[in-house]
Amino acid sequence: MLLEKMRVELNEVVQYSLQTENGNIDMNAKIGQPIKLSFSGITECISCHQKKKLFAQGFCYDCFINAPESSPCIINPELCEGHLGKGRDVEWEKNHHVQPHVVYLAVSSGLKIGVTRETQIPTRWIDQGASFAIRVAEVPYRQLAGQIEVALKQTFTDKTNWQRMLKNEIGDFDLETEKWQIEELLPNDLSQYMSENDDIIEINYPVLQFPTKIKSIGFDKTPLIEGTLLGIKGQYLLFDGDRVMNMRKHTGYHIEIE
Repeated sequence: MLLEKMRVELNEVVQYSLQTENGNIDMNAKIGQPIKLSFSGITECISCHQKKKLFAQGFCYDCFINAPESSPCIINPELCEGHLGKGRDVEWEKNHHVQPHVVYLAVSSGLKIGVTRETQIPTRWIDQGASFAIRVAEVPYRQLAGQIEVALKQTFTDKTNWQRMLKNEIGDFDLETEKWQIEELLPNDLSQYMSENDDIIEINYPVLQFPTKIKSIGFDKTPLIEGTLLGIKGQYLLFDGDRVMNMRKHTGYHIEIE
């Protein structure tokens, strides 16, 4: 199977699945069971589908440089020019970036600021391993969301401490209070987009045991990965022996799961 990031569904506990040519694999059902993942040695670009060396979660070098899905504004949304009719692929920008976006606060370990397309909520929060999240602002296109994020970076980090997230070391924050303090930090042209939705979303993950130390593993060094699956959080598989594997990092790898 060609590995993609796990699909998620927000229930009382997040439901994870992997899409294959023969249907979906229920990953939650494998928790507590022995599991074996075998890498064939073949990697395939998720954009052009040529079998090449991969960069940046599934792109060959040419697509990393040219594909709209790997544009600089994916990482730095303030650089987006889709609303101006510009970009690597104008139609793709129109369908993905000239769309309603949300600026949010999330707690995965510490408190972080983030940006995502409206239709990617709560998927984006789950993929980051957030335990709690709240909408901060709602804007009509991506670049505006990026401007708000930039205005807040001196106060809030935009990074997730993934090791603490996987250990389930979660800080205690009053998200609603933190949110409305933000309004005073923004200039008027940006504070007008503050969201009135103060719902705090809680996310629980299917984990039997969190690691106490973090031993990151992957197919490049270990083509055969096996052990007892103790849980899933974010896009990470948690194995016995404090081993963790970032599934999203291996997008485009051809593997078998037993």
